[in-house]
Amino acid sequence: MANRPVYLAKNSAPYVECVNVDFKFYNGFSTKQKRLSIQSLHTAFLEIYPNKNLLEISSKSENPFGIEISAFNLKFFYNDKVFTVESAYQASKVFESGGPYVDLLDKTSRDAKKDERIKGSGQLTNFNFFDEIFPLEPVNYFYDWLYINALNFNSDLAEKILKYDAFTDIEFNPKKSLNCQAKAAAIFVGLNQANLIKDALSSKENFLNMVYSKEV
Repeated sequence: MANRPVYLAKNSAPYVECVNVDFKFYNGFSTKQKRLSIQSLHTAFLEIYPNKNLLEISSKSENPFGIEISAFNLKFFYNDKVFTVESAYQASKVFESGGPYVDLLDKTSRDAKKDERIKGSGQLTNFNFFDEIFPLEPVNYFYDWLYINALNFNSDLAEKILKYDAFTDIEFNPKKSLNCQAKAAAIFVGLNQANLIKDALSSKENFLNMVYSKEV
């Protein structure tokens, strides 16, 4: 058995609710094994919340839409460049001994994440996204802001995701990772349900105050 979070959209701050679910986990790295685990997690969750529309967001999702909006694939146009959320996240890291490594914007998500400079430049100090500075706290602030802006930029995808109100990411283990695209997606839907997405994305300060007011 394993335990993983499912993120539910809420129409009030912080616009997301986390429900931890016990389910049978299938060991292995193959897509088949991952999808068995996804099915098991979703079945367990829907026994508790049968009326929720649930979406797995990852490269292992059985739903092509869930693959399309994974951080490794979700692209957006900013400052005359097109890049994925993952590449932008890695390219924005500032370390004690280097960064931001903006050339990673031109790399694939996988190559950007595995770039040796990411692990060899000392402690992470902040994020610098086109001269917009983001602190390390709250922990998910920059990642969520980045993912939600990218999703909002893609109007067709943004409209489609509003059909869902609960999200998982089988690759995310809260004991090992900090950021979760499923959580960011839930916040996006929650802000839309509250008719506050435009206000929240009008500035990074507004986003911080509206989504993370209890953490700052």
